Amino acid sequence: MNNTKRMIFESAIKIFSKNGYNGATMDAIAADAGVAKGTLYYHFKSKEEIFKYIVEEGMKLLTQKIDFDSKKEKNALDKIKILCKAQWGLVYENRDFIKVVMSQLWGQEIRQLELREYIKSYITYTQNYLEQCMQEGSIKKCDSFFLAYTLFGTICSVAVYELLNQDKKNLDDMIENLMNHILDGIKKGE
Repeated sequence: MNNTKRMIFESAIKIFSKNGYNGATMDAIAADAGVAKGTLYYHFKSKEEIFKYIVEEGMKLLTQKIDFDSKKEKNALDKIKILCKAQWGLVYENRDFIKVVMSQLWGQEIRQLELREYIKSYITYTQNYLEQCMQEGSIKKCDSFFLAYTLFGTICSVAVYELLNQDKKNLDDMIENLMNHILDGIKKGE
């Protein structure tokens, strides 16, 4: 990503977070990025194109971080912990933007349909990590696609919990607690 696109990327996230998708304007994004409106239009034809770009780049940055951080791990379950930590960190650090993304999941406009495809692609990415755990024997075999959706939703819910309750726990502690609940379940031990 070149410097101008990075400035637009960061400004667009800020403007979408502050104003929501419908309230965000190309003028506001250009002003926040400190670029001329013509420069903005040189890189992006529309607000929808910017939204698509920041979702696409955000997903790419997330998966690159997970892949890089998990390379040093041999245990597939530790890789899942890294995935959870990276996803939770993304949601936590960009919570306003995540609210905008979540609000765009439900409609039938092109950006909303494309957004669902990006989420589905990330779910498939997560599924691969879960299948490694199943092959390794660290988790029981089940419908890995459904489990990937469950894990995705759980991590998003943990971030909402933290946001609503202002629970400023250490990220590693939150992930450990999450993993314990997921792996041990909620059933009372005998």
